[in-house]
Amino acid sequence: MGNPLLDRLDPADGRRLLELGCRLVWATTWMGEANEVISPRLGLPELPVVDFPDADDLPERGLHWKTSFLTRWAAGRPFVWIDDEATDADRRWVTRNHPGRALVHRVDPLVGLTDADFSVIRRWLAGRHE
Repeated sequence: MGNPLLDRLDPADGRRLLELGCRLVWATTWMGEANEVISPRLGLPELPVVDFPDADDLPERGLHWKTSFLTRWAAGRPFVWIDDEATDADRRWVTRNHPGRALVHRVDPLVGLTDADFSVIRRWLAGRHE
């Protein structure tokens, strides 16, 4: 049986992501399989993958398990994190703990990336904060 979320992918999103003009990186539990399964469906090239550790460390209460690791991975560089599980707690934590610019943007998993999501991301990349 396949993953039902894959049927919700919009092939046009790959082009739209590439048009953002930034470095795209997979930060997903799919790990390298994202390049084998998701990239072809979106028409994306093979992308670098954030190598999450197999640590059993529990995140701070209320934080997504990726939050502190992605912040360390970014190492002060600006980054956009698009995730269907990111919350306001993650945004606040990144703001307090990341010295560079960062956008933590939640996408509705039932809807996927929308025109409004791409608009927010493009404004942020252009330096215009919402």
